[in-house]
Amino acid sequence: MTLQPLISALQILIFPGALFLFCLAFFYEWIDRKFAARVQNRYGPLFTGPSGILQPIADFFKLLSKEDIVPLAVDKLLFTLTPILYSALPLATLFTIPILSQTGIMTFEGDLILVMFVFTLIIITVFLAGYGSMSRFSIIGGVRAALQMLGYEIPMGLAMVGPAIAAGSLSISAIVQWQWTHWSWMVWLQPLGFIIFVICMLAELELVPFDIPEAETEIVAGWRTEFSGRKLALLRLGKDFELVLASALVASLYLGGAQPIWSVPSVIAFPITFLLKTVCVVLLFSLLRAVFARFRIDQMVSGMWKYLVPLAILQIILIQLGIGR
Repeated sequence: MTLQPLISALQILIFPGALFLFCLAFFYEWIDRKFAARVQNRYGPLFTGPSGILQPIADFFKLLSKEDIVPLAVDKLLFTLTPILYSALPLATLFTIPILSQTGIMTFEGDLILVMFVFTLIIITVFLAGYGSMSRFSIIGGVRAALQMLGYEIPMGLAMVGPAIAAGSLSISAIVQWQWTHWSWMVWLQPLGFIIFVICMLAELELVPFDIPEAETEIVAGWRTEFSGRKLALLRLGKDFELVLASALVASLYLGGAQPIWSVPSVIAFPITFLLKTVCVVLLFSLLRAVFARFRIDQMVSGMWKYLVPLAILQIILIQLGIGR
């Protein structure tokens, strides 16, 4: 009797699967909040756990215990399903990211296309959540999210395709393996693509300066205004999963993934290297959102089309000419 089915189940449910990703999502939220607060001369999470490290978990369980209010005018189907989809989509996609080895739990040729598709589905879910709430603030937030996607989706896709062209594969694991084989991270070969991708990830995560869909000073909480209790807890969890996915994708496509940076046994080196690289990306996200102010939606869309799209096309041309391979 083979133990492979049991090992696969443990990988999906515990490590590096769901349980590990739950803990990682809360940990990265704490890093994001703490570091951004320090940059802005604030304290950030402080009391729950050492240096407030348990604050994201406490916030999550507190929301679970809160009353789940459903306004009378909402579309109940959309209002119920969108928080579930918003948390499930990035969690399932994380299984394609290599963490323990050169391959992810669900690696296949073309999984990079799946990630692009999931990012689009997440924004569609955001739009439906705002529309289904039937609130003026929520609808405006959902429309802003859809408009913002029109601005950054093309340069984001081109920035993701650049490493794929260089590696000759649409598999994230194959791109990571190519970097291992050539002993060179994509960030050194395609620095322009890396910068474009980081900017687009800020927009995908709705972080400052691209927090337009949930601008609290303009439209309360944007598309999340009417959600409370368990639904709001799932939305916050989904945002944390998306942060993990974005940082893991930047690390995999441009920083060599879980490629060990020192010579130690692989079972230890892979996850430690993955954590170090993704934490660095989270710190970069936090730094950028802490030092910039919010763009208007017209500034964001026009800026993406005027600057990032031509630069992303230029990056692809350079790769085709052999520069960046």
